[in-house]
This record gives sequence, C-alpha cells and structure tokens, in this order.
Amino acid sequence: QVQLVESGGGLVQAGGSLRLSCTASGRTFSNYAMGWFRQAPGKEREFVALISWNGITYYSDSVKGRFTISRDSAKNTVYLQMNSLKLEDTAVYYCAARDTYSSAWYRHRNEYDYWGQGTQVTVSS
Repeated sequence: QVQLVESGGGLVQAGGSLRLSCTASGRTFSNYAMGWFRQAPGKEREFVALISWNGITYYSDSVKGRFTISRDSAKNTVYLQMNSLKLEDTAVYYCAARDTYSSAWYRHRNEYDYWGQGTQVTVSS
C-alpha cells in the first residue's frame, strides 16, 4: 500500500508560479510511475504530467512548456513546478502512482493504483 500526500496548492495571480509536492510513504517509491492530474468544477479529471521510474516525462498539450514534473527518490517526493499560470489552470490537483518499471505514457486515471487527496490551485486575474 502506498499513501500519497499533496501540498503546495494555493491562490496565485495569473502569470505567477506554484510548486506542488507529493510525498509517498508505505512502499518503495523508486519503481513507481508518478503522475499529476487535475479536476476543475464540473469537468472530468484530466492528465497533466507523468514521470516514469527512470525520469522520462510526459505532459498534456495544455501545460507543455509551462509545467515541469520532477522527482527526488531520496525524499520519496514528486514535484510539479507550474509557471505562467492561467485562469484555466484552476483545479484540484491530484498526485497518482502506478507500480511499474515501464516508461509508457499512462494518461488515463484508471491506469493508476494509488491517489492522493488533492490540493486546490486557484489562479486569479
């Protein structure tokens, strides 16, 4: 069993930056693919970014070039650096984990084994 705890959300003006963190506990972190998803009110939960166990990254088109996903295996933590934030980035952001040594692009929520509780990101004008 893996527990995921997100932090770092908050209120930020458009054009600003935030860094989200997701800390894992319970099992070995290094062999997990770690993803970030988000869900805005009235919308489906959508893929944002993924980092594989060996550091390969994937991004949705809507965040590519603005967001950066990274991981620190020594700290069992994955980060999402969000720059040039837009109003449409407002959502609850969720961290997810998949137990795999594959570097495939897991972009669907049902491909993940564990989820955090979410952290709110609100971008204001």
